[in-house]
Amino acid sequence: MTRTRIPFDRQPPRAVRQRLLSDAELVTLAVMQALLGFTSERRWIRHASSHLRHLFPYLPGQSGYNRRLRKAADLVAQVNHLLATDTSLWSDSVWVVDSTPVECGRSRETARRSDLAGWAEYGYWASHSRYFWGLRLHLVCTLQGLPVAFALTGAKADERTTLLGMLHTEPGLVAARPGRTVIGDRQYYGRVFEHELAEWGLHLLRPARRGEPPRAGSALFKPLRQVIESVNQTFKAQLDLERHQGRTPGGVMARVLQRILALTCAIWHNDRTGQPVMRSLTAYDH
Repeated sequence: MTRTRIPFDRQPPRAVRQRLLSDAELVTLAVMQALLGFTSERRWIRHASSHLRHLFPYLPGQSGYNRRLRKAADLVAQVNHLLATDTSLWSDSVWVVDSTPVECGRSRETARRSDLAGWAEYGYWASHSRYFWGLRLHLVCTLQGLPVAFALTGAKADERTTLLGMLHTEPGLVAARPGRTVIGDRQYYGRVFEHELAEWGLHLLRPARRGEPPRAGSALFKPLRQVIESVNQTFKAQLDLERHQGRTPGGVMARVLQRILALTCAIWHNDRTGQPVMRSLTAYDH
């Protein structure tokens, strides 16, 4: 019996070929990683390979997963926007705004040799009374903690300029529903700044600075201002923002977006299922 050899260029495709990880599966994996508290991508892929094979027939290695996640940053941001606008909280008339440090290193050698040098810089963390080297995450949220807009800047970036930049980048945020109230801290000050917010149809509520007369709405400020501090704490304590482990601009951006999307997904699901606390992650972190 002779065996006929088929030429290589006529070989049929493999009948059983591992299908690649789809974009939807990649985003799902990223959200699950953030909610379940896996800061190490290597450990997460190992866990998923052992326990989630029935949900994800194909899983890349750690390096492949890392590359795909960095390239999908725009996709993650788009999914976050779609989910946020699909909640009943998107039309809230009150926003809170603040920035929180995203530390990227603690040694002088890291600051000198890191790929983040030039973007990351030294800044002051007033609430902890210490300096840090890294970035700042600027957030605009609803009173229920839904992220509306965000930006990642150097540690010394002016908060007022960053907020105006976010509004210019996404003019549709205020175009549909002008007249919103924005609650910020003492750093969001200035006649020109408040005038430009008013042109956007936004009313600023902040505490009076030293030497200023009492401002309207100061009695409402403290209980509502605490909301943004609580949201920042959710990112840092429950979603491990301070342990992002990003070493490049793309890596840090992907990991921050991953955590923002995880919070938005939880709020979206809580809103759809009628949960009493929209920002609760208790049902998703185990």
